[in-house]
Amino acid sequence: MSQGVARVRGVVDTPALRAAMEVFGQVHGVDAVLVDSARRLTDFKLVAMDMDSTLITIECIDEIADYCGLKAEVSAITEAAMRGEIKDFNESLTRRVALLKGLDASALEKVYETRLQLSPGAQTMLRGVQALGIRTLLVSGGFTFFTERLKTRLNLDVTRANTLEIVDGKLTGRVLGEIVNAEVKARTVAEVAAQFGATPAQAIVMGDGSNDLQMMAIAGLSVAFRAKPVVREKASVAFNYAGLDGVLSLFAKD
Repeated sequence: MSQGVARVRGVVDTPALRAAMEVFGQVHGVDAVLVDSARRLTDFKLVAMDMDSTLITIECIDEIADYCGLKAEVSAITEAAMRGEIKDFNESLTRRVALLKGLDASALEKVYETRLQLSPGAQTMLRGVQALGIRTLLVSGGFTFFTERLKTRLNLDVTRANTLEIVDGKLTGRVLGEIVNAEVKARTVAEVAAQFGATPAQAIVMGDGSNDLQMMAIAGLSVAFRAKPVVREKASVAFNYAGLDGVLSLFAKD
């Protein structure tokens, strides 16, 4: 037992055990997960993260929309997309961004400065993995305005996201270039892993929504963080209560 973590060795993974763990976690407000006792955090070479509602607590596009009085409408589309009810992420993003047409671009800076907060444990997690030489990737269906600032702030190695078109200081309601959807996220994880001499099996991928499932599926370890049910069901482990720094406690150090 250390740092609020209890480790039980020698358990056998069965459906009954998983069901009991889920009930135990809900009753006591803790995360109970199964991991391979032979693995170590140092077996991994890349940590890849979604941004909105994973590395940070907000959905940036929803907060931007608040500045033009459309937060409820945009949030409803965002939620449906993250739950997997809207299958075409490109269409979902295009619809939401179109609603922002004409908004002063200064709203982006206001969202970053006044509303964007890191998720619990984010900085501790990043410092921990970076100290071990593990590289970091922020790959998001959100926007480069935010990912580039977080890259500098958190010393991230690589970021990829969507670029909002801005003309004469106003949002045009369009996205420039290829939309970063589920397929692009997975491809980016594979490409960045290769860039650092690793395979996707040597990557830890963290996400919360359905558009994270493809990149989580190719990872050696997938972490559902405060995630939608469809994501929790597919992930290697789910953090419903722990912060992102819970990743540092998954594996024994000895």
